[in-house]
Amino acid sequence: MTNGSQKLASRSTAQLADGRRERSRSSRSKIVAALLDLVGKGDVSPSAAKVAEVAGVGLRSVFRHFEDMDALYREMGEVIEAGILPILLQPPIGATWKDKIFDLAERRAKVFETIMPYRISGNLRRFESPYLMQDYRRMLRLESESIEAHLPQAVRADTAGARGLNVILSFQTWRLLRHDQELPVEEAKAVVRRLLGDAMAGMLDD
Repeated sequence: MTNGSQKLASRSTAQLADGRRERSRSSRSKIVAALLDLVGKGDVSPSAAKVAEVAGVGLRSVFRHFEDMDALYREMGEVIEAGILPILLQPPIGATWKDKIFDLAERRAKVFETIMPYRISGNLRRFESPYLMQDYRRMLRLESESIEAHLPQAVRADTAGARGLNVILSFQTWRLLRHDQELPVEEAKAVVRRLLGDAMAGMLDD
């Protein structure tokens, strides 16, 4: 084989490899997008077969890209977290710490409303998945710490009061109002504001 033929063969092999990698990335993205679509539309526990059907790939392809459904849920969680963390970690606005807590409540309502089906889906599976349980507890700590960071020392020292604020601003409270009690968004937000106002009324202003 001449040098020219060798170069051509080498280039062709590289192009084939690049094509396979691109198809692999495309299939993986389609599988994650399918899970996001299914859960977002209310199927909080879709089967691998259903994910494959929506993604337009074979069932074997799902498990070629993901070791198991936990791994697929892990990637879905990473996609969702990448979208909401910048919002959750943005410093709240307000002249006083109480104003900042109200701002956090408004922001969380928007985030929780967006991620509700995905959070419910993860909650259903976490009792069967050490990874999802660990991730659930990590998010709880993050949510708690993001509140505590804006509380005066005297309020943080009031452990029961601080924990009460955390409960009011939790996803579980939002899910109870929106999903279980079926309140419209604005009514649910009004309940949270009322609970916060009542809880903070007896706390120091600074």
